[in-house]
Amino acid sequence: MKTVISSIAAHLPSKIVTNQELSEALDTSHDWIYSRTGIEKRHIVSDGEFASDLGIIAARKAIEQINFNPMDLDAIVVSTTTADRRFPSCSARIQGEIRATNAFAFDLGAACAGCIYGLAVADSLIKGSNVNNILLVCCETLSLFVDWTDRATCVLFGDGAGALLLQASEDDQRGIIATKLYTDGTKEKHDSILSHNGPQNNHRGYTTMLGRAVFKYAIEDMALSMLEILLENDMTIDDIDWIIPHQANRRILESLCKMKNFPLDKMIITTHEHANTSSASIPLAMQYGIDDNRIKRGDTILLTALGAGLVWGSAILRL
Repeated sequence: MKTVISSIAAHLPSKIVTNQELSEALDTSHDWIYSRTGIEKRHIVSDGEFASDLGIIAARKAIEQINFNPMDLDAIVVSTTTADRRFPSCSARIQGEIRATNAFAFDLGAACAGCIYGLAVADSLIKGSNVNNILLVCCETLSLFVDWTDRATCVLFGDGAGALLLQASEDDQRGIIATKLYTDGTKEKHDSILSHNGPQNNHRGYTTMLGRAVFKYAIEDMALSMLEILLENDMTIDDIDWIIPHQANRRILESLCKMKNFPLDKMIITTHEHANTSSASIPLAMQYGIDDNRIKRGDTILLTALGAGLVWGSAILRL
C-alpha cells in the first residue's frame, strides 16, 4: 500500500506588505531586507482573518480540484503553530466548515517542519490503520505573532496555507517513498525560532529568533537529513528531480546547496514571493512549481525543513 498525493492546493491572503512599505515604517530598506533574506514581499491576513480561514479555503480547493466528496475523508491533519485559539482545534473548525463529518481531525505542532511531520503521520495512518483518505492542511498566520517594530523578525514572516489530499493506492510508481524525522529539545531555549515572551500582541506573544544560530543549524541539520534519507533508500541527488525546502531565507538555501554540492537549479525557491510561512511554505512552494510547469506528474521530489524545537526532517515522494 502506498500513500499518494491526489491533489494539492494553496491559498494566500490578498493583503501584501512589500519591503518598500516596511522600509517606510522601520529603519531599513528594500536592499537591506532582500540582500539578507531574498524576500521581496509577504502576504498577511486582514483584521479578523485567522489560520483556519486560510486552511478552509486551501482545503476546499484541494477537494474540489478532483471533485472529491468530503464525506469520504477519513481524517484531517492540520499543521499549525499559529492556531486561532487554544481550543477547539483548527482541524475541528476546518472539518466542520468543509462538511467532512465522517473524518476524525487533530492539530499537529511541528513549527516549520510541520508539513514533513504531517506527511509522516498521514503515511503511517494509511499504512497501519483502516484509513484511506487524509487531508493534510498546513495553515499559518505568523503576521499575528510578530513585533512589527522589530526589523530583525518582522521582515521574515508571512501568512498562507496549503492542502494535500493523500490517498491509499496500489500504484507502486507513485507515492511517499520515505520520511525521516528528528528532534533536539536541548536547543529549544537558546535558538528556538518561535518564543512567546509575554502578554503582548493581544496576549499571543511575539516571535523571537537567534538568527545566527538558527541559520547554522538549518543548513547543517537539513543537509544531514537529506543525505541520510537518500542513503537509506539507496538513492543519490541524481535520482531527485526537485528539491523543495522550507522557505525561511534564500541565503540558507544557497548555502545548503553550496555546502553539500546540491544543484541549486533543482531547488524550488519562493522566498521572494511568500517569505517564511512556516509549515505552509512547502505546499506553497510545491504549488508554485506546479503552476510554472516545472513540477510534473511522475517527478521525484525531496522535501526538507527545520523549525523551532528544534524539529527537522526530510521526505521523498513521487508525484
